[in-house]
Amino acid sequence: MAVLGGGGIAAVAALAGPLIGAGQWYAWKTAAVFAGMMAVACAAIARWHPHRVLGAANAVTTIRVMGVALIAGLVGEPATVHAAWAALAVTAVIVGFDGVDGWLARRDRTTSVFGASYDMETDAFLILVLTVLVWQHDKAGGWVLAGGVMRYGFVAAGWWWPWMAAPLGSSLRGKAVAVAFIVGLVVALAPIVPVPFSGAAAALVLGALAWSFSVDIRWLYGRRGVEG
Repeated sequence: MAVLGGGGIAAVAALAGPLIGAGQWYAWKTAAVFAGMMAVACAAIARWHPHRVLGAANAVTTIRVMGVALIAGLVGEPATVHAAWAALAVTAVIVGFDGVDGWLARRDRTTSVFGASYDMETDAFLILVLTVLVWQHDKAGGWVLAGGVMRYGFVAAGWWWPWMAAPLGSSLRGKAVAVAFIVGLVVALAPIVPVPFSGAAAALVLGALAWSFSVDIRWLYGRRGVEG
């Protein structure tokens, strides 16, 4: 699936690149991002995926990864209106499929730690890429990148403070804020939304994201040492 997906996504990027004003390296960058994400996923399958087959749920997530790779390939490309609309269209497809993979996993009884992480990290990388594009298209200042690296900073902090690496679990609040942040970035990136309104939209959802992370950190801090 990874080989077919890589070839397919490179072909799509090669065809779409000239239409959105992307350069000759767009297809190669897209394929490289997809290959990198697949390498990370494949490394985790052996440890965290207990089922004999990949399953329909993870196949859907892989389709979402292909979409994220198409958007990530736009980083460093000319900030054209067509590129912005293309990124938003692909994001809409990715968000539309979000939740389908989880539903399929529960239906087929193929839920796993790998599947949950695969889905979550796909969303995290999508958010990172969208923050870069919002900044690249001059729709908000460099501060918007904080929203993209917040998840990775949270994980890195767990290396220094073990209590922050404790199991957190999912919550409706966390999921809602993540979706709201993606929607806010979509609004900010949309060519029809002018500055400074684009920056205001990004700032609003960034504040909500920071608040959500602070709630998790306070909860983990209060639980430090409990499991030990």
